[in-house]
Amino acid sequence: MAPARYSGRVTPDELQTLIEDATLDYTLGEHEAALAKLGRATTAAPDSFAAWHALAEVNFHLRRFDDALAAAGRAHVLQPDDLFINTTLSRIWMEKGDKTRAEHFGARAKVLGWKDQLKDPTPDAAEPEP
Repeated sequence: MAPARYSGRVTPDELQTLIEDATLDYTLGEHEAALAKLGRATTAAPDSFAAWHALAEVNFHLRRFDDALAAAGRAHVLQPDDLFINTTLSRIWMEKGDKTRAEHFGARAKVLGWKDQLKDPTPDAAEPEP
């Protein structure tokens, strides 16, 4: 069954609710409902990184790797320097059997993680001191 679609604008709160509801649906095993809500979210807000990334993750976990790759690609165009989308792309490419592309995105994620650490080099407050 194809995800339900609608056209029209959504407010940021409505978009966030769609994504959160889709995430809940997925965790409850309502996979098609989750995909339908994320389809509505990406149609109504095609520039929403969060919606595309969520769609990529749900499809990845459902082992729909081509759909996951398409959604992750859209998210990556919107935020190419996001650590998590680069990690997602690495995982997808690994599952699709393309180790070279998986390593490319994995290395990119690692560099982005290091950059984040350099911005705030203080250790976590929860970590015990030596």
